[in-house]
Amino acid sequence: MYTHPLLLAGVLILLDLILWQCLGPLRRSLRTVLRVLVFSLFCWVMLTAGLSPLQPPPWPDEAVLNLLATVLGIAWWLFAARTVTVILGHGLSARVGQSARLLHDVLGAVIFLVAIVGAAAYVLQLPVKGLLATSGAMAIVFGLAVQSTLSDVFSGIVINTTKPYQLDDWISIDGVEGKVLEIDWRSTHLQTESGSVAVVPNALAAKARILNHSRAGGVHGVSVSLAVPSAVAPRMVLDALEKALQGTQALLPGHAPKVCVKSSQLEFNEYELKGFVASRSARSSVRNLMFDLAHRHLEAAGVTWGVAPHAWSRQRQLLEEARVMRSLSVEERDRLAEAMTAVDFQANQVLLAFDEIADGLLIIATGVVSVAIHDGERVVEAGRMGPGEVMGEEGILAEGRSRGQFRSLTSGRLFRIEKSLLGAQLQHSSDLLLALDKLQHQREGIREAVVLKKPQPIKKTGLLRWLQNK
Repeated sequence: MYTHPLLLAGVLILLDLILWQCLGPLRRSLRTVLRVLVFSLFCWVMLTAGLSPLQPPPWPDEAVLNLLATVLGIAWWLFAARTVTVILGHGLSARVGQSARLLHDVLGAVIFLVAIVGAAAYVLQLPVKGLLATSGAMAIVFGLAVQSTLSDVFSGIVINTTKPYQLDDWISIDGVEGKVLEIDWRSTHLQTESGSVAVVPNALAAKARILNHSRAGGVHGVSVSLAVPSAVAPRMVLDALEKALQGTQALLPGHAPKVCVKSSQLEFNEYELKGFVASRSARSSVRNLMFDLAHRHLEAAGVTWGVAPHAWSRQRQLLEEARVMRSLSVEERDRLAEAMTAVDFQANQVLLAFDEIADGLLIIATGVVSVAIHDGERVVEAGRMGPGEVMGEEGILAEGRSRGQFRSLTSGRLFRIEKSLLGAQLQHSSDLLLALDKLQHQREGIREAVVLKKPQPIKKTGLLRWLQNK
């Protein structure tokens, strides 16, 4: 008469396994509720059949029934351990999210170990003390065999307790940098910038120096190193690199950027530029910008890394570099270079004011110039310009008034091409006219974007779009 309840208990176990697989991991709450419900029915069936998980089966003379009752008694302990583990995992996930996975696995292992010992002691009536003594000796042998793995497990517990990093953080562990994808019982998985996955053992992570870039409080460091021939005076190099930092608008003003001599060799000296940005995603673009500006300011200061292909004057070199002048022939650039006049300026000097009609095209030779515009209420900085970039194209094309204010941030020099000379050149070169007109429209588009507070992405070349089209 006890056979049918015992068979029903076995059916409930199969039903629990089927429901667990069919519902899937996304319906965690429903799976937990159904498991608790099925386990409660299983307990009720066991009690109805006269079975207790704390006692051996009451039918020692009936072999088949005794075996079935013993199996169900052991199943009760394992079913109870699994139910408690599921409830515990659901509670940990609700409180601390996916970072509790390692703690859940460790606690689950302990709960199942207790269930196995309980089943052996109460259902099978085994001598637990002797079993524990034997298992203790086996545990020592097993522990010595898997010493490194156990080190990873306990290191993982320490990491999950102290939380030096969590999922989705950008970290660096012993020089390996990447985004945290998973923290399991043995290792930490990092997705590197190259797209590969680095698996770092928890034991190594617990001992290594960890840099968490996601907890920088909105500040991310960026640096650039470059080598300059040792024959160049360090003071000249430092002055040029400081101007390069001033020309990098994306650097946070509240954290002063620095330039220093990193190392000194017989052939060259290594210099490093350091600053901070607000977004980690902008680090590569800003680094490219810093490197580009550093090279241009050093070149403007007369620093070369090899033999120049042409012995050009500075003004002739600027015409070669300026994008808007590339449509002119070599002879036309030579004639313009001879007619260009140098104008020195000091820091904080207005080079071209609002609504001023420029009577010449200005090309920056050295120094940093800030460009400001009206956004309807106040004056805001729209960008910064450096060596090789031009100003005053609005006045050259149609005697238009300047929509921005160009103010120097550092001392420097610019070269001026008179409007009368350039006007004659425009009559013979439609390409030059189109280049200046394109530059004007691009700058107007950037001005409107700044007014609407839509920031422009920094190009990989390191310059804002409207400052690149020289």
